[in-house]
Amino acid sequence: MTTVDLGVPRVRSAPPSAGPADPRFTTGPLRDRHGRVARDLRVSLTDRCNLRCHYCMPPEGLPWLASDDVLSDAEVVRLIEVAVRDLGVHEVRFTGGEPLLRKGLEDVVAAVSRLRTDGGDPVRTSLTTNGIGLERRAPALAAAGLTRVNVSLDTLRADRFAGITRRDRHADVLAGLAAATAAGLAPVKVNAVLLRGTNDDEAADLLRWALEAGYRLRFIEQMPLDPHGTWDRAQMVTAEEVLAALQEEFTLVPRPGTARGSAPAETWDVLDAAGGRRGDVGIIASVTRPFCGDCDRTRLTADGQVRTCLFSTSETDLRTALRGGADDATLAATWRAAMWGKLPGHDIDDPGFLHPTRPMSAIGG
Repeated sequence: MTTVDLGVPRVRSAPPSAGPADPRFTTGPLRDRHGRVARDLRVSLTDRCNLRCHYCMPPEGLPWLASDDVLSDAEVVRLIEVAVRDLGVHEVRFTGGEPLLRKGLEDVVAAVSRLRTDGGDPVRTSLTTNGIGLERRAPALAAAGLTRVNVSLDTLRADRFAGITRRDRHADVLAGLAAATAAGLAPVKVNAVLLRGTNDDEAADLLRWALEAGYRLRFIEQMPLDPHGTWDRAQMVTAEEVLAALQEEFTLVPRPGTARGSAPAETWDVLDAAGGRRGDVGIIASVTRPFCGDCDRTRLTADGQVRTCLFSTSETDLRTALRGGADDATLAATWRAAMWGKLPGHDIDDPGFLHPTRPMSAIGG
């Protein structure tokens, strides 16, 4: 197993004692030592982005991966096929950077949509995007088999959008959302990050707009994945603050009869004056109420590295093995061995927490 260092690693308790040749890693799904099974695969298709959100990257952008370092369409599809056929993955979400910048996106989606899980069902495919270009590509993505999209939008104000993203593309995002709905990529989810002193007064406005448009809104706590290393937990708008702001205007009740499980969002139903359900809203409290104990995710970066956690400080290299002629069984065993070493949690609240040296755009959401 080849490991690429991304800074000083956290000390692992009882690290894996053997590589992928160990009999524990020759068959079965992606299990870790804490009893979790990874069924959800997040695949980054590029580290590039056409926005410059100030909490994600500097105005000039970041040093992008060389084209030869990025997996080809065929390589991406092969690794996903291994994950689905041999490792029990049921759901694939395409991320970036901005995945709509990937020219072969529709072809990759079509190939993955033809795969079947170990239960015989089609693989569930989704896309996390900033929405720019979605207006033009939504019909083709739906035809390729994509089932739904998550679109990032932090504000309803065009001027604030330009300030946050350093780009005047607010109208393009709204057009992309409408096109996704028209193409049947439902439910269309909207992800919003509230930033203190920037847009933290828009929680209720965003929810009102989402309910009227038929979108499912998800607020996400800002996470320490900025390239500047300036994230400050004290400045983060917490899940409790978001919930309190929403409850000033809306009647919210926890979604009845369902456990959160591995879903990142805690969900509340939004009720009207008569007690009927208008829709729902979710809050992803990755920092203050992490769901690590039920995490079912594994991640593949655009350059072919397995990450067992969004906040990992190490990666396992599948690209070198893939290009070196490794067969599918070897790739699967290497992936299993990587997952076996997954830590129990990310420890963001631990004073000794180490920020990943890769920013969010290079990891994939």
